[in-house]
Amino acid sequence: MVVSNENIDDVLKRIRAHNAQYAVPAVTLVARNHHSAYHVLISTLISLRTKDEVTAKAAERLFAAARTPEKILKLSEKKIVELIYPAGFYRTKAKTIKEVTRTILEKYGGRVPDDVEELTTMKGVGRKTANLVLIEGYHKPAMCIDTHCHRIPNRWGWISTKNPDETEMVLRGKLPKKHWMEFNQLLVTFGQNTCRPVGPHCWECPVTAYCDYYKTVYRKKTE
Repeated sequence: MVVSNENIDDVLKRIRAHNAQYAVPAVTLVARNHHSAYHVLISTLISLRTKDEVTAKAAERLFAAARTPEKILKLSEKKIVELIYPAGFYRTKAKTIKEVTRTILEKYGGRVPDDVEELTTMKGVGRKTANLVLIEGYHKPAMCIDTHCHRIPNRWGWISTKNPDETEMVLRGKLPKKHWMEFNQLLVTFGQNTCRPVGPHCWECPVTAYCDYYKTVYRKKTE
């Protein structure tokens, strides 16, 4: 048996229970602490190619120094670099944070757009970031697909896609909308801790009964 449209409820229920032992992703934590789409957007920009524990601390340092878009815009790029270091590509991200913040203030009156197409017109904002802003910043159903959300459904054998953008479009047609908002959080936590990119912990996975990888690769290695 592999994951299908019929058993996805059970799969996500099992993952939800399994994930209770782990910390939530950094951007979700920021959303819970700040209740602000702007903070979600900026912390997501910081998080790109950066470990969660680094993202969480960097975001909190930045927001402690400057909580609003107006105050962040007043910071120099050098100061932003100091605050978000050692996030990956911290100099580029500091420049992006300034440019995005200026756009939000000048074009949108200080309010982060709640539309994917509008968000992706801003420098450094891709579909993954835009969809996560809708989910965590506005509590709107959106399909946020990062590397974990792309890899894991393919590993299950539920889908067969080549990149996250293709995965997003396929899952929009397969995944019931009631699961859209939590799908990213569930699979990011699951992918970081259990269904890892290299060396997945199949021995502690709660959904091996549904996983094509477990049956065709992992089990054969351990037989």
